[in-house]
Amino acid sequence: MSNPTHPTTPANGRFTYSNWEEHPVSPAESFPRLARATVTNAFTGVVTAPATTCDYTITYTAESVGGFAGMELLSGSIDGHKGTFALEERGTFDATGTDCRFEVVPGSGTGDLTGLSGSGSFRTRHGESSVAYTFTYDLS
Repeated sequence: MSNPTHPTTPANGRFTYSNWEEHPVSPAESFPRLARATVTNAFTGVVTAPATTCDYTITYTAESVGGFAGMELLSGSIDGHKGTFALEERGTFDATGTDCRFEVVPGSGTGDLTGLSGSGSFRTRHGESSVAYTFTYDLS
């Protein structure tokens, strides 16, 4: 929610994911089933973070269909302001792609990013490794 005394700033950029490591948590032959994934992302644009730490818990409701929740730790900068912050992520996926919304974890900003709040989203198509994101934030 926007605070009129603290205007939010819209931002766009891209992230590239690598090192996707997924491990089953429940039997792989049944639905629903659970898995965990660890991923490294590199953000460019207004948000710059060369190598994030990201962990997801995934629920498969059918083959290539389900939902996920995760936490991502970014160390880098937003529009030149340096620090670290965490994102809480939640989304769905199917064979065509992924839809995700994310929000800055309150109180997680450090350094120049102390007090950071914000939220954003991304949508990716299956097979893309470079993904466009939108992010609206406040550094007050």
